[in-house]
Amino acid sequence: MIDVKDLVYEYPSTRALKGVSLHVAAGTITALVGPNGAGKTTLLRCLAALEPPYSGSVVIDGLDTRTAPRAIHARLGYLPDFYGLYDALSVRRILVYAARSHGIAQALAQGVVEKAAGRVGLLDRLEAKAGELSRGLRQRLAIAQAIVHEPAVLLLDEPAAGLDPQARRDLSTLLLSLKDLGMTLVVSSHILAELEDYCSSMIIIEDGLIVGGEAIKVRDVERPRYMLEIATARSDLKSFLAARPGVDVIEADQHHALITHTKNAAARAKLIRDLVSEGFEVSSFGESSKALEDAYFSQLGQGR
Repeated sequence: MIDVKDLVYEYPSTRALKGVSLHVAAGTITALVGPNGAGKTTLLRCLAALEPPYSGSVVIDGLDTRTAPRAIHARLGYLPDFYGLYDALSVRRILVYAARSHGIAQALAQGVVEKAAGRVGLLDRLEAKAGELSRGLRQRLAIAQAIVHEPAVLLLDEPAAGLDPQARRDLSTLLLSLKDLGMTLVVSSHILAELEDYCSSMIIIEDGLIVGGEAIKVRDVERPRYMLEIATARSDLKSFLAARPGVDVIEADQHHALITHTKNAAARAKLIRDLVSEGFEVSSFGESSKALEDAYFSQLGQGR
């Protein structure tokens, strides 16, 4: 769905993107993460056909951003980190304006507006003014603006910034529902906890480059990530685990190991028995609840 090759973007005083290449599969939610100033927003604006690259190419749904930006805008929704709403207008009028600006005919506008409002849970707020909405509802309205034309791709820049815990949970549910409708989502953030519930892969950008050169799969239903801890340090923990059938070691030290392993309970039980029989004092073993964070810190600074 999204293919980027050797993308370079320069501001007058700095090169923000330094040869970025990536692929995002259709029907997925991909996290775009990295430190502040790493190039996340610049990359999203290039993906949205809002910034022409210095060199390289961006192809969205088979269209090149340099030759068909308007056609891409018709297939794509974009929510920037700072977005504007007309506070004096009702939710309905804001969404009608967004629909009409995307070329949707007047006769069809009310239908698509109500459909978008329903998807984000704002059907009962259509006549409310935007200025009367809470921070979480304003975020929903902004997302409704971005999806009113039913795009194939949705780009979101820091969508959970400033939201309370309940609003963040509601946002996670909303984004998963949009994926289930067939949309491809790329969500940028530097707060990993925001992304944990709904992203299955992650692209790490650091200093204008993709760390590791490609997206990292952080959640696999058949092979989850597990965190192992042993009470007494053993220098051979990593090598022992690496030699076990079906175990892939992501990172390990003398006390801890992060691994991927089958979800089969019997196979996990055997692995624990093998550890104990070899004298490893297993103090904890369980599925990692912070897959994105584990993957991020295992990769960051490891070179590009």
